[in-house]
Amino acid sequence: MASIWEIAVKAGLGKLSLPLPAEEYVRTRMARHDVDVLPISVSHACRVSELPHHHRDPFDRLLVAQGQLEGVAILTADRAFSRYDVETIPAA
Repeated sequence: MASIWEIAVKAGLGKLSLPLPAEEYVRTRMARHDVDVLPISVSHACRVSELPHHHRDPFDRLLVAQGQLEGVAILTADRAFSRYDVETIPAA
């Protein structure tokens, strides 16, 4: 949900250009790549307060918290993620 939320916010602000409306874009890409949604839990949101401030982006900090608590890797091109105790997969 954190990534979907970020896509919607950035598209709404004009900072992200999408070929389709945000909801249609997200739904079609999720179906195409067989992606499931990881809901944002209370634990995820609260874990953000325990993270060091290597990154100021609230969406990215939430992704780190989810990665840590759920034991899942984060696909990212952002090198700041490597400063956290979370597994990452480099994105081109």
